[in-house]
Amino acid sequence: MSFDRDDFLPVSREDMARRGWEWYDFLLITGDAYVDHPSFGPAVIGRVLEAEGYRVAVLAQPDWRRVSSFTALGRPRLGVMISGGNLDSMVAHYTVAKKRRHDDAYSPGRRAGLRPDRATIVYANRVREAFGREMPVIIGGLEASLRRFAHYDYWEDKVRRSILLDAQADLLTYGMGETASREIAARLASGTPVGEITDVRGTCFLGHSPGECAFPMVECPSFEEVSRDKRAYARANMIQYDEHDPVRGRAVLQRHGDRVLIVNPPAMPLTREELDTVAELPYVREPHPMYDEMGGVPAIEEVRFSVTHNRGCFGACNFCSLAFHQGRIITSRSHESVVREVTALTHHPGFKGYIHDVGGPTANFRRPACKNQLKHGGCRGRECLAPTACPNLDADHTDYLNLLRKLRAIPGVKKVFIRSGIRYDYLMRDPGGEFFAELVKHHISGQLKVAPEHCVNSVLDYMGKPHIETFEAFRRKYEKLNARYDKNQFLVPYLMSSHPGCTLQDAIRLAEWLHAHGTQPEQVQDFYPTPGTLSTCMYYTGLDPRTMKPVYVPKTPEEKGMQRALMQWKRPEKRRMILMALHRAGREDLIGYGKHCLVRPEGCAQDGRREKETPRGRQRTAGAGKGAHSSGKADRGRKKDAESRQNGRGRKTPSRSAGKPRQGGRRH
Repeated sequence: MSFDRDDFLPVSREDMARRGWEWYDFLLITGDAYVDHPSFGPAVIGRVLEAEGYRVAVLAQPDWRRVSSFTALGRPRLGVMISGGNLDSMVAHYTVAKKRRHDDAYSPGRRAGLRPDRATIVYANRVREAFGREMPVIIGGLEASLRRFAHYDYWEDKVRRSILLDAQADLLTYGMGETASREIAARLASGTPVGEITDVRGTCFLGHSPGECAFPMVECPSFEEVSRDKRAYARANMIQYDEHDPVRGRAVLQRHGDRVLIVNPPAMPLTREELDTVAELPYVREPHPMYDEMGGVPAIEEVRFSVTHNRGCFGACNFCSLAFHQGRIITSRSHESVVREVTALTHHPGFKGYIHDVGGPTANFRRPACKNQLKHGGCRGRECLAPTACPNLDADHTDYLNLLRKLRAIPGVKKVFIRSGIRYDYLMRDPGGEFFAELVKHHISGQLKVAPEHCVNSVLDYMGKPHIETFEAFRRKYEKLNARYDKNQFLVPYLMSSHPGCTLQDAIRLAEWLHAHGTQPEQVQDFYPTPGTLSTCMYYTGLDPRTMKPVYVPKTPEEKGMQRALMQWKRPEKRRMILMALHRAGREDLIGYGKHCLVRPEGCAQDGRREKETPRGRQRTAGAGKGAHSSGKADRGRKKDAESRQNGRGRKTPSRSAGKPRQGGRRH
């Protein structure tokens, strides 16, 4: 599918010439391929500035090895805005085991290596080389947002200073950025020097004294303190989280040597009308055609026929960066705006009648957590949902249900699915049952992904998740509704290993829980310490910053491997690791032939047959162990099973908890 290049923001001098441009205002640099879609932050900022009347050019994935790549479109009149992309560049490049990833969904043809490590820093320094100190440089996007304070860096295993210093940028915008970017652009266009733009919400800058801060302020421990003292790091992390509230939050100051990092309070969330306007800017909703011969940009596939109807998340999982980036206050689009977007999608040449998702950070959040949140901000030290739901929580799903009904009625729409995460604990607080019933009847594409994450309540408390009893109640109701409506839809639980607070004994309890429910996850996620989260603070400091009490942290590759293996105990290749874990934990009662056992004894395969060493490696032999068959009978049985599968018979129906989670899916 191709589009006219002039439908996109210009990416070359030729594009500018066709528009009759001899100059432009802002250069927008991104570490992702250029996809003109509202799910891609740089595209949103580019379209927002364009709507304000500015000329914006896009430089996507420039060759950071050559300064000349950054001058390919000429010198911008007002400034350069830089984003590392939709992901932190280190997360995009490395697995939790710190191994280099072999592909990149945000690059053409999944090609890896088209952006540098620490892309925001590298790009900003190249811009300084290309355009000099006088060029205003503003960094933003997720990478800058989560690294705005001194932060623990998992890949270097040390505390790094604010990214603003290493990038040598003038300003940093954090959060969603539309309001701050508009204000900065207007100030620069009016002739205000970038060094005098110090009072914009949702921005950070470097000063020389606290007196330069324009807002009520609080100071957290300095970079030097948090680098040498883990208790100071935990205190700083908690102050930063407590003040990240647009209603009651204060500016947070953090000294770095003889400079003062001044982080202004967050920008207020967009109003519904403003969010509608941003969502309906003239996006092409496709990758730029320059990638057509390079395999396209795979990341578009998840969102091409999806709609984002909300922003923000008051779920506040401790391992998730959403609360520290988008904030806890929910803003949602109007029904009319979402209906217009879906109606337009029905005219897309590739549309098959299916809306893949009507969601956001959390799909079933359409309103603030309670009536007081917009007036007084989020409660300090109290979560809305965990470990139990707040009595003031407003969990009425009527508005979301009515929106979905309108979308189902649009001509050309066959199905409307919800694939981004459902907060099941929030759903269970809804006093009515209509939404849950219609979710099961109309909006599940074979499997529903939810995230209990663990089954041990003490671990869930460290995660900021509801206790497992809530998930069990949800599971029972989900299965009843599926039976009532004659549906065979799986429930896919996301689970996490090696989170701070999870001991080897806790990991074994999770394996027992999975075994008891007949659940065998195809994919599991090891805890990944990403910048800015409370869980990462626990990982680094060994302290829970909310209480300052010690917390156990599994860190060695051996223990992390055992915890991960226990969640997939049926896999033959995991068996030796599981036996090691059970012996170490003194849980030999789970080794044997009983229904409660996870693995067979050493020397026996999972089906009870003995294993022997041969020149080709370890193999099974018949005739030993419970349930063994003669080799001839076993061969005949396997042949019969194969014939049954070939003829479409003899298929086993997986349990409702089975299924393969989508890689890279949202976690709630």
